[in-house]
Amino acid sequence: MNARLIYRRRLYIDERRFAEIVIWQVSAPVAPSVHLYKYRLVCVADGQCVLRFDNERGKGDHYHLHGPEVPYRFSTLDALLDDFWSLVAKME
Repeated sequence: MNARLIYRRRLYIDERRFAEIVIWQVSAPVAPSVHLYKYRLVCVADGQCVLRFDNERGKGDHYHLHGPEVPYRFSTLDALLDDFWSLVAKME
């Protein structure tokens, strides 16, 4: 599977938190996802991952909020980013 990195950035939210966003465009969906993106969006607070959106092979689109896995319905990259930042804002 060919992949092209389209976005990678670490953003510091405050002195104890940062977000890291990595998005790849892939040549074929990462099953069972049906879109052409592989992604990982994380929020780390005090050295612990408190929020993570990802789509690993075999699990599809989902997120983890303080641990438990929750299914996520991917529609667009813009919506994914909006949903991620919305949850980050609620954790302030």
